[in-house]
Amino acid sequence: MTKTWDDLELIQPNALKIIKNSLVKRRVAHAYLFEGSKGTGKRETSLLFAKALFCQQPNEYKPCNNCINCRRIDSSNHPDVHFIEPSGLSIKKEQVQYLQAEFTKTGVESNQKLYIVNHIDKMTTSAANSLLKFLEEPGDNTYAILLTEQIHKLLDTIISRCQVISFQALTPENLEQKLIEHHVPESMASILSFLTNSIDEALHLSEDEWFGLARKLVIQLYEVLTTRPQQALLFVHEQWMSHFVEKEQVQVGLNLLMLLYRDVLTLQIGQESKVVYRHKLEELKMQALQMTQKKAIHQLEVVMKAKNKLNSNMNIQLLMEQLVLDLQEG
Repeated sequence: MTKTWDDLELIQPNALKIIKNSLVKRRVAHAYLFEGSKGTGKRETSLLFAKALFCQQPNEYKPCNNCINCRRIDSSNHPDVHFIEPSGLSIKKEQVQYLQAEFTKTGVESNQKLYIVNHIDKMTTSAANSLLKFLEEPGDNTYAILLTEQIHKLLDTIISRCQVISFQALTPENLEQKLIEHHVPESMASILSFLTNSIDEALHLSEDEWFGLARKLVIQLYEVLTTRPQQALLFVHEQWMSHFVEKEQVQVGLNLLMLLYRDVLTLQIGQESKVVYRHKLEELKMQALQMTQKKAIHQLEVVMKAKNKLNSNMNIQLLMEQLVLDLQEG
């Protein structure tokens, strides 16, 4: 879904204010670097900026989102707006050279050109050096927007030639509120707001059947561990393993489980308002009363260690077997 200026201004007010000032004062820099974590709206804002530059019917500084230029930018078909994404694992020198060749030509339909490079941190060394030369000698009415989630990986010389705009991660509270505004149930929104800071990813998960079942299985595993621990290994073999197959899926499962144990500890230290699994509040209160704080901390640490082992490519079945055994100790 195309994001409007107002949509993105709610998410990133500071970034949009800087861009607005550039447009209103007609002081658009030759190169911008949008930096921030995944899901903070960098790519959507780069498209919005592009449309603001090329829109045929702007409302002051805001693009209309309806004219042919706006629509072609949305579909990556505008002849004077060029996009570069990593080819495989990296952005290669040949991609930058192609860009340089394109920019020696005059604009096909306008007197300006724009290029947007996503994941600029994935450039090879030779590609980065080629881009640096491009940034050092910008042509008239030539603009660049570079996007990165890892600004620390960029050459200082590239950063210094750009106007850096930082995109802040949404707080869980802000994200939860926005999800509720999108009609996601509060019980789901509170959990999703701790799994991602991307509204789009959270909305996708809220409608994903796999995720819905994953959440139920995590709650069931927690209940088995707390009420019938001797059946936990059987549950893992018969129900868990067939659903959490890929490493990324197990990561989601462990994150969901970790939030449950976090909730118990949260209740023990008297912060009920910060509980994530609110629809399980009464059961979690019982657990918090029946368990020592030392054991709650131990269980939280056990899940976190399992997450680390998953990242080291430990066999998934062995990892889960060890996890349920460790959760019964302490």
